[in-house]
Amino acid sequence: MTRTVAVVDYGMGNLRSVSQAVIHAAEGQGFDVAITCDPNVVRAAERVVLPGQGAMRDCMRELADSGVKEAVLEAAATKPLLGVCVGMQMLLDHSEEQDTPGLGLIPGRVQRFRLEGRLQEDRSRFKVPQMGWNRVRQAQPHAVWDGIPDESWFYFVHSFYATTTDPRHSAGETDYGARFTCAVARDNIFATQFHPEKSAALGLALYRNFLHWKP
Repeated sequence: MTRTVAVVDYGMGNLRSVSQAVIHAAEGQGFDVAITCDPNVVRAAERVVLPGQGAMRDCMRELADSGVKEAVLEAAATKPLLGVCVGMQMLLDHSEEQDTPGLGLIPGRVQRFRLEGRLQEDRSRFKVPQMGWNRVRQAQPHAVWDGIPDESWFYFVHSFYATTTDPRHSAGETDYGARFTCAVARDNIFATQFHPEKSAALGLALYRNFLHWKP
């Protein structure tokens, strides 16, 4: 029996590269990938991927206007859900970016990097957004990390970062000016600030782990 993973298309996000990576990860794994804005398809899917890119206020508005927000909230309560980039930030309570409320699924806030005038170890200035490869420390064991070495490199593009209220929800951390949460997890939800779809073989491995994760 073929199962379905829904990649939510609400008009925002790095949709093409995320969906292509999920399709690639799903090859031979018994999954169909549906790129959809249809709430009924999201509800019928076994698991859901929520991408996001750009300003969080725009993402939250488009998610609501698309008509798929309630289906995403239902999925977050009942089935494996993977958030990516701003799709991770949206899961938290609030973002400093344009004073934007999030979905409130994981307690925490999204804050802007404040690195003006600070220097890195090589004496170069910190740049915002953080753009490029960075090491990720696995803050706690999780099935989505299976087979991925601790301190692996993943690709980031972001100007805002997450702070979780409860450290148990911080699944991955990285350093850029200071250590911050770059992956969150709670029950059937896992989400990353970095882009697995831009992170070569280990990113595909993370997507594949998500497909087989049984919370």
